[in-house]
Amino acid sequence: MIRRLRRCGHAPGVISPEDQAVVDEFRAMLTALRNPEPWTAGTGSARDIAVRVGPFVERAHPRPGDDHGPDLIAVTLVHPDTPYAAAYLHGRQLGYTERDWLRCPNTSIVGYWQPAYRQLTHAANGLHLPDDIGMAPAHYALYIEARQRDDGYTLFRLGPSTQTRHAQQDSDRLTAALDGRETTLAPGYRITMRFGPLNVSDHQLFTDPYETDVVALLNAAVADVSG
Repeated sequence: MIRRLRRCGHAPGVISPEDQAVVDEFRAMLTALRNPEPWTAGTGSARDIAVRVGPFVERAHPRPGDDHGPDLIAVTLVHPDTPYAAAYLHGRQLGYTERDWLRCPNTSIVGYWQPAYRQLTHAANGLHLPDDIGMAPAHYALYIEARQRDDGYTLFRLGPSTQTRHAQQDSDRLTAALDGRETTLAPGYRITMRFGPLNVSDHQLFTDPYETDVVALLNAAVADVSG
């Protein structure tokens, strides 16, 4: 995981400035690991944190306020050199920008991010993030569909909800609006609703649930189907 430290070919004796810089970086990393700055759940801090991904340590943005449970928070992994443009481009090459929000167990959190952790990341070692990083997606969406016996299509997609309770509230509103009317709102169709993952690449197809009256959206969508 850690890049092997090698002398730069200088003769024995006084250490070169280049070698000294490598040694100092390594010592700073060890110090950071031995003395992490503790992170505490529920503080609402927007500071980046360091999380374990297999044998590596990665930089992550937390999403304050997520209430999935006391033992999990939502994070998105970022390149260790964020926010520089070169870091974004390198991050795209290595899979950092493809992850979106993830469920991170609190037990995987090392502490607040420190620059000394940089050499422990996949990016610093020129490695692509693995497909399985041990964290499930942390985005929620509702799909409202009009279905016939052998066919159907999506009326609208609602998401992402950043908290489970928000998605559940929208689901409860739509369930109440549909109660007993699933097969009569749009003749020939059954209106159904389901939870599902939000495909980040299709984000433009989703309606923001925080700026929408979901019942009015349902009525408008059904009116379009009924013609």
